[in-house]
Amino acid sequence: MSDQSPFDVDVITLTRFVMEQGRKAKGTGELTQLLNSMLTAIKAISSAVRKAGLAHMYGIAGTMNVTGDQVKKLDVLSNDLVINMLQSSYSTCVLVSEENKEALITPPERRGKYVVCFDPLDGSSNIDCLASIGTIFAIYRKTTETEPSEKDALVPGKDIVAAGYALYGSATLVALTTGQGVNCFMLDPAVGEFILVDRNIKMKKKGKIYSVNEGYAKYFDPDITEYLKKKKFPEDGSEPYGSRYVGSMVADVHRTLIYGGIFMYPANKKSPKGKLRLLYECNPIAFIVEQAGGVATTGTQRVLDVQPESIHQRVPCILGSPDDVEEFLACVQKHPKRS
Repeated sequence: MSDQSPFDVDVITLTRFVMEQGRKAKGTGELTQLLNSMLTAIKAISSAVRKAGLAHMYGIAGTMNVTGDQVKKLDVLSNDLVINMLQSSYSTCVLVSEENKEALITPPERRGKYVVCFDPLDGSSNIDCLASIGTIFAIYRKTTETEPSEKDALVPGKDIVAAGYALYGSATLVALTTGQGVNCFMLDPAVGEFILVDRNIKMKKKGKIYSVNEGYAKYFDPDITEYLKKKKFPEDGSEPYGSRYVGSMVADVHRTLIYGGIFMYPANKKSPKGKLRLLYECNPIAFIVEQAGGVATTGTQRVLDVQPESIHQRVPCILGSPDDVEEFLACVQKHPKRS
């Protein structure tokens, strides 16, 4: 919808897209309500991110969250926005947030049938330097008849009903899947709606970029070290891979989704269980990557097959183009882990 082009009178917005998907699935409309509420929260966070400097919202709020990260002022605002919007959608029963130690149980009078796990502001260490940050979410259907509890969130990622992320970068973008491919929507600030810009995205079979924090190279396991050596000094004489690492999972994953390649946050000697959280980082991103034809693994199993044991559980995460991830797994096979 640029000023130079004719005004589109039949534009596909994310709201329209979600309603159409719900009609095709002959659903009750509850998931549509939930997704629309999530989108409203994302629009509000996008607005807050854009004017954070003017509103004095940069900086540290003075506390640490349950996973040990410094909490920024925008983290707190984003978390409150998502919680309030989701609970007022009358479609959720359990919420799991990176910022809350315990699962949040929706009050009985506002309850619905969905469980939502989310990271309200991923990559928040990048807030103060204006690098890209994002929001990640996964939606599950409650399958038990019991009173809602934390246990309802402890299900493997393969049971996800819908997942998405918002990227607050040079523009605000939402990537969304309901299990039928990945679609990308860009926020048009002129009309306040997300507009469909990429339909049914497919990841390249092989890329030319690797993304990992090489500052931890001292602690890497031999399989990671060998794989990275292959990328920098190819044995077949081909061009070496480029290295890109933002430090915001949404930004790094979105680049991998669009350009292909591999994103890695492996286990290492310093973080033997990995650093990324399973429920609200790895699972939703892995679901999106697989829907786009990519692969997501912990190094020993498919990310979406991991049975969660706690809501803030960490796992290693390697994902990206199929050929690149398979090449990494071949290195893993050559270096069996010692128990």
